[in-house]
Amino acid sequence: MKYSTILKTVSIACALIPSHVLFAQLPEKVGGLITADRNAALISKAQGPHAAFSSIIDKTSEFYVPSSVNAFNYLNNRPNIPDVLIWEPNFALVSKSLEFGVTSGSMEFQKVGAIKRFGQYLIIWKRDKKGVWKVDLRAEVENYGKQKAKDLTYQEPDDSWYLKHRSQVRLKQREDVVQSTDQLFSTISKSNTEAAYKEFMADEVRFYYPWQNEIEGKNNLVNFIKKQRIDIVTEPLKVGRAYSGEYAYSQGTATIHTKDKAIKFNYIRVWQLKEDYQWRVILEMMFER
Repeated sequence: MKYSTILKTVSIACALIPSHVLFAQLPEKVGGLITADRNAALISKAQGPHAAFSSIIDKTSEFYVPSSVNAFNYLNNRPNIPDVLIWEPNFALVSKSLEFGVTSGSMEFQKVGAIKRFGQYLIIWKRDKKGVWKVDLRAEVENYGKQKAKDLTYQEPDDSWYLKHRSQVRLKQREDVVQSTDQLFSTISKSNTEAAYKEFMADEVRFYYPWQNEIEGKNNLVNFIKKQRIDIVTEPLKVGRAYSGEYAYSQGTATIHTKDKAIKFNYIRVWQLKEDYQWRVILEMMFER
């Protein structure tokens, strides 16, 4: 799609939205990412989700549908995606280096003639050489849509100094730290899921799980695990880390054990390096594979 066409589409869609939504003041850095996500949502309203997704991917973007696929090839094959898809971010962050970002929020989707369905989405974003935000990976879970959409929460990066590495070896070593941390999380969770989630989750963590409302806060998450009586066994596969170092993500497979069955999942975790120099998960999504 031509850039001018995208702008025209967004302008038309914006005319239908109340001014207080369009012109709410947002910090410049994270605001740029939120705008990119919202603009794609506007394109989805005006032209459909295929056009919207096509506007925010490149040839390395990854979608979970629910298995992992190359988004570019997937969309070129005209997949059986919803006719209507509406979403709105309620969480966003951007790294100090401005090349790594995350958005998540609620969504509604529908095929013509079918009932409306609901869920949560998660996008890990990357910024290309032209300064345009593109999807690194995207996943979603379905729920019953019974929870009122939460207010937008965001993390604006500060202007503090960070070490600018030039060595690919050193950058790989920093990713290895995240990989090792995720592996340790997985090892502890295999023997005691509750203890692992108490140790590695941030107090403000967000948790997305199929057919559940968004869960906020470590205590609420641990209580959910106890109530559901589930054991979570995960196997890390891949990590990525912001160039500035303070955020990262990990992804892999999971098996959720309940009283009478074992369900196969994928997971994505968003990590933050806290002030005590410990990595903590600030967002986790579990979705069936």
